[in-house]
Amino acid sequence: MTDTSTTPQVATDQRETAPGFGAAQVLLKPRKARPFYGRHPWVLDTAIDRIVGQVDDGDIVELIADKQNFVARGILNRQSRIQVRLYTWDSAESLDEAFWRRRLEAAIRLRDVLGYNVFEGACRLVYSEADGLSGMIVDRYAEHLVVQVNALAIAVRLDQIVPLLVELTGAKSVSLRSEKGFVKAEGIKQQQGLFCGELPEGPIFISEHGLRFGVDLVAGQKTGFYLDQRENRREAARYMHGRRVLDLFCYSGGFSLAAAVLGQAREVVGIDSSERAIALACANAEINGVANVQFDVHDCFEALNTLRDKGERFGAIVLDPPKFTRSRQSVDEALRAYHRINRQAVDLLEPDGILVTCSCSGNVSRDDFLFMLSGVAQKTGRDIQVLQQRGAAPDHPVSATCLENEYLKCFICRVA
Repeated sequence: MTDTSTTPQVATDQRETAPGFGAAQVLLKPRKARPFYGRHPWVLDTAIDRIVGQVDDGDIVELIADKQNFVARGILNRQSRIQVRLYTWDSAESLDEAFWRRRLEAAIRLRDVLGYNVFEGACRLVYSEADGLSGMIVDRYAEHLVVQVNALAIAVRLDQIVPLLVELTGAKSVSLRSEKGFVKAEGIKQQQGLFCGELPEGPIFISEHGLRFGVDLVAGQKTGFYLDQRENRREAARYMHGRRVLDLFCYSGGFSLAAAVLGQAREVVGIDSSERAIALACANAEINGVANVQFDVHDCFEALNTLRDKGERFGAIVLDPPKFTRSRQSVDEALRAYHRINRQAVDLLEPDGILVTCSCSGNVSRDDFLFMLSGVAQKTGRDIQVLQQRGAAPDHPVSATCLENEYLKCFICRVA
C-alpha cells in the first residue's frame, strides 16, 4: 500500500472513488503543523495559510503542512475561529458513516466498562474531543438521549449520526440542546427540542447511588442534570455526617440529597435562584422520602449576606456555581467572584467545617483556583486545608492531546 502520509495526491485519488475524503486542502503556515501532528483537534484561523479547492463550510478537508505532507482529515467552518476540527490522522480513514459508527461504538463501550451505561441510570455517552468526536456531547437519561451540538461539523450531520445513536442504544427519544456561546461562535442555528422519538410528560427519572432524581430534559440546565458531579456528590457526602449543611446553587438537589441520605447530615438547606430548579429539588426530596432538607428560591450571593446577618452557622457548605467566565479575557473578574463567595462561605462555617467548592469555568485553571483559596484564607484568617482535589466523573474523560477538555474543579476542604 502506498504511504499517503507524505503524498497528498494519493488522498486526492482516493477521494475520487470513496466517500468521506476531503474535497479541498487546507494548507498550514510554516512552523504551524506541530500541534496537529501532536493530535490537537482544533485548527485556528491564525494557523492557516490558504485553502486550495472549492469547498463549503461543513465539508471534509485535508490538512496539509507547508512541506506538502498530509497531517489529518477534518471538517471546515470558516465562520468559526476553530476553522477546522480534526477527526482522523490516518490518511486512509474516511469520514463516512462507518467512521461515525466506530467512534460512537468506542465511546459507548467505555461507559459500559465504567458500569455507567445502565437502565434507569444516567451518564455522558459521548464527550466531544475526549471521544474523538469534536463538537458533540451525548448524555443518556434512562432510555432517552440528549445531544448537545457545539459545532457546525456535527450540526450538518445529525441526520446521519442520530439514527446510529438510536440503533446503538435503543433510545426512545433523542432531544437536541445547544449553548448560545457555541451557536454564535460556530454560526449555526439554535438546536433545541425533540429530534426524534417520543418524550413522556413530566420529568425523566434516573437513579444515582441509590437516589432517584427527576430530570427536566426540556427546560433543565445543561442537558438536564449535572452528570459531571456524580462521584463528587458521593465523595463529599462522606464528610457531612451529623452536620448542618448549606448547598448553594443547588439546582435540583444533587449535593443536598446526597448529603442528607448518603452522608446522614443533620439538616440541609439548599438555595438556588431558579424557581423551576427548586420545584424539581423539592419533588426529588419527596420521592426519596427525605424530610430534613429545606429548599429556598433566593439569589445565592444575597443569601450569603442574609445568612451572615442572621448569625447562621453551618458545619459544611457546598458551592457549585455556574460558569463565571467564558473567555480568558475575563478570568480576573471571575476569580474575584469566586473569592467573594468563598470568603462569604468561610465566614459562615463553624470551626473544623467542610467547604466543598467548585468551578466549571474551563478558563480558570486549577492553580488559579488554589491561589484564590489562598487569598480567602489570608483575608478570613482561617486555615484552609485541601483534603481532596477532584474533577469530573470518569464518563467525562480528558484527552491528553486536548487538555481544554478539563474544566471542572472540585476541592473538598477543611476550614479550621
